[in-house]
Amino acid sequence: MRFVLVPIRTNKQGVQVNVGKDGAEYHAIVNTLTMHADDMTELGVAAGATVRVRTETGETTFQCKDGNVPRGLLFVPYGPPTSKLMGGETDGTGMPTSKGWDVEVEPV
Repeated sequence: MRFVLVPIRTNKQGVQVNVGKDGAEYHAIVNTLTMHADDMTELGVAAGATVRVRTETGETTFQCKDGNVPRGLLFVPYGPPTSKLMGGETDGTGMPTSKGWDVEVEPV
């Protein structure tokens, strides 16, 4: 299925950065994708299931959870997995384009 992925920063992620990025808690935060419950049902995945996300640049996997997000949108905290999805295009800003990616999602 096709979705729009919006990488974000979360409060928990911000607090965890001060503790360190090597721990299991930070790893769990940046590897969790939030999706509308109805989209999860259509995709055939339950909370905690692994999904593969692909952009035209790369792919990675996330643990899926349902949340209060609009249908068709996915939210995931910035981290090493989202870096695998970014291209090198900066649109002249010096920072890779990192919002509103068209992605394909499939259960793993």
